Amino acid sequence: MKILYGVPGEGMGHATRAKVILAHLIKDHDVRIVSSDRAYTFLKKHFGKRVSKIEGFHIGFKDGKVSKSATVKMTLKGLPKTLRTNVVQMIKVHKQFAPDVVISDFESFTYFFAKTHRIPVISIDNMQVIDRATIDIDIPKNQKSSFQLAKSIVKGKVPGCDHYLISSFFEAKLRKKNTEFVPPIVRSEILEAKTKTKDHILVYQSSYGKNGILKLLNSMSNEKFLLYGFNKEEKHGNVQMKEFSEDEFIHNFASAKAVIANGGYSFISEAIYLRKPICSIPIPGQFEQYLNAAYVEKSGYGKCLPEFNADGLKSFLYDLPHYRNNIKRYKQNGNKELFKSLDRVLEVLKERK
Repeated sequence: MKILYGVPGEGMGHATRAKVILAHLIKDHDVRIVSSDRAYTFLKKHFGKRVSKIEGFHIGFKDGKVSKSATVKMTLKGLPKTLRTNVVQMIKVHKQFAPDVVISDFESFTYFFAKTHRIPVISIDNMQVIDRATIDIDIPKNQKSSFQLAKSIVKGKVPGCDHYLISSFFEAKLRKKNTEFVPPIVRSEILEAKTKTKDHILVYQSSYGKNGILKLLNSMSNEKFLLYGFNKEEKHGNVQMKEFSEDEFIHNFASAKAVIANGGYSFISEAIYLRKPICSIPIPGQFEQYLNAAYVEKSGYGKCLPEFNADGLKSFLYDLPHYRNNIKRYKQNGNKELFKSLDRVLEVLKERK
């Protein structure tokens, strides 16, 4: 089949996960990819001429939080260029490629292309759980507005797809048809990593500022921390700041006794796959991060903290044996279940033609 695959450029999580699926698809299908920004550069490096550039959507931030007004302002400012570029690409894709099916990883251009040309479309992402399943966690008052905003965005992003594959480390009751859960998409570097449990705690965090994080971690002098996020190689007492190196990061990740990070889906799902207890401090205003962190705690894999503070971290570290026993029970057979589900859906759509 000829498949058009859309990947958003905002953040790199979508791109790294899409790379796994794309490597599987190109074995048996003719695939073309569209993306923007850093994700485009990343995918172009791996898939070359298969990848075309579009203009993407950007999230605006203010004071470390998601800002609705900043997001709207950025969207409106870039709208003329976005429309010109993407309409040209739409015409080009239709004339030169004419796909049989479209796969959208929470990406609008490919979705609208599919709907315009009446082509079947498959959604693969982790966000659809917010709209297509019943969220069975407590949502605090300060997250209510973020939840409603996130639900509205997810509901309106790619409605009416032929099938939805929701990538998730947890399951919830599905409430809409043509939808199923698949395990998290795990990149090959994590699948191949050799896990150990050494004495260090990996901290992947930059949202709270270097000085604040160092002061907090230094207050727990009996622990050893490897701090990523500031791309510096510095020693501060019991904290070793690290420049980013992919191989070294994965080695330190796979050998950590625990991890501390925000609520990003990719990092959390990889930590769970590696069986590492997680202390998650979601970025304020990002409900998807709160959702991931809350389900980490609900699953017994770690702790969700509303803010970066010493008491919360000490509580997390005290309960490490409990979290470690729980996360050992997590099971996932690499990406085999995901590939099996995707191949089945593609075969069904092929038979409909």
